Amino acid sequence: MCWHSVGVIALLTFTLFPAYWMVSTAVDPHASARGGNLLPSGVSWEHVQLVWSRAGFGRYLMNSAIVAALTVTVSSLVALLAAVAVARFQFRCRTTVMVMILIAQMIPLEALVIPLFLQARSLHMLNSLLGLSIVYLAFSLPFAVWQLRGFVAAIPREVEEAAYVDGCSWIQMFRQILLPLVAPGLVATSVFSFITAWNEFIFALTFLQDQQKYTVAIGLQKFFGENTADWGSIMAASTLLTMPVVLFFLAVQHRMVSGLSAGAVKG
Repeated sequence: MCWHSVGVIALLTFTLFPAYWMVSTAVDPHASARGGNLLPSGVSWEHVQLVWSRAGFGRYLMNSAIVAALTVTVSSLVALLAAVAVARFQFRCRTTVMVMILIAQMIPLEALVIPLFLQARSLHMLNSLLGLSIVYLAFSLPFAVWQLRGFVAAIPREVEEAAYVDGCSWIQMFRQILLPLVAPGLVATSVFSFITAWNEFIFALTFLQDQQKYTVAIGLQKFFGENTADWGSIMAASTLLTMPVVLFFLAVQHRMVSGLSAGAVKG
């Protein structure tokens, strides 16, 4: 076995071990007494059933799915249109707009908790999944615009001009030529937006007071007591929290490559 294979195996072991520990602890009937044992004492779905049914984690998953879907859909559309405008059209203060977007990306999220809380309260958007989605949208847009601007700028203008020569309108060119070519960047920004909306904790805890509207990040803390923690339930809830992210990435990852050549004009 060559050293490259050894290095890959070591890297995979180091990377995947936390996931293995999480899943194996979730199905271990004696998770609290597991200690440092690498193998679980058995396999049981008791913790998963407890988290899903009695703890109401299914409701939290639904709330997070709603917030993530709104954030991904709106941020992808707005960021794509903004990236096209910045990369293709000439207008006053274009550089200033991009610098302001970059500055917004650099501000620590913790510094925005109080200002956004006060603004949401004045707009009567506290304890609302829509209000939380708008906040996540503000976080996702700067990165998405910068990311997609690079993809749009990398597309030769001659490709668009050839579409116009063939009789396409701007809408047809956008749908049939530009959109397929920027699909890899759109998928990448969608993954980032989804992970941001799915895993975020501080703003969800600050904005939501109704337990029926909690997201999964807040619901996870229910299994931590003042002096103890139910590790079996914590790991079961963490597994349920992780699975949608993994499934979402698996569903879209093939488009990150397939969209690179889609829509190109053949010579």
